[in-house]
Amino acid sequence: MINVAIAEDDFRIASIHEQFLEKVEGVRVVNKALNASQMIDQLAKGETDLILLDNFMPDECGASLLPLIRERFPEVDIIMITAATEKEVVEVALKYGVVDYLIKPVTFERFQHAIKTYLNRKAFIQDNDSYNQAVIDQFFHRKGWKEKEIQKDSHPKGIDQLTLEKVEGLLDNDYQDGWTAEQMGEQMGASRTTARRYLEYMISLEKVKAELEYGMVGRPERKYYRIGN
Repeated sequence: MINVAIAEDDFRIASIHEQFLEKVEGVRVVNKALNASQMIDQLAKGETDLILLDNFMPDECGASLLPLIRERFPEVDIIMITAATEKEVVEVALKYGVVDYLIKPVTFERFQHAIKTYLNRKAFIQDNDSYNQAVIDQFFHRKGWKEKEIQKDSHPKGIDQLTLEKVEGLLDNDYQDGWTAEQMGEQMGASRTTARRYLEYMISLEKVKAELEYGMVGRPERKYYRIGN
């Protein structure tokens, strides 16, 4: 479960964003702040994983707080939700590692996309110990490489064409319920780590998509679905 704090001086907007969060699995609101001072005090409690940060607050601008947040609370991730469209504000947000930037008024669809993308990226980091270039590209660029740009014999190290075709065949034969890396590994006769490497590579080819699914107990599970079936 990801703990979220909302730093927003308009309580009505903060309430809307809280309602949005209630519709997304895997997150919960732990704090709300109406100004920068309250936000810093709440971050100091160490409960927050992600902060939704407005730029225009009565005592200080959110963008000017980014260096302080990065210095004192480096483990906290930041999504900015603001009416600020100035180049300077966006540049500062990028410089200090803001993971997404939403311009008000925010639709639920865009808000949900930001949160789910963040959750997927968070789970991706937690589930992997090492990465190849194709997986790194998929992570940083989201859409990854275009299939037409990749020749059949130009797979990265650790990806075998015959094994890749086997994975594709398994996905084609049974794709509706999705696959976990563990399930795919069992069918391949390989380890969970190997199966995950192939599945993540197929995401970079835009042949597979991944979603986080939450069971009754335990951590969220990353499931893979064939695209185009």
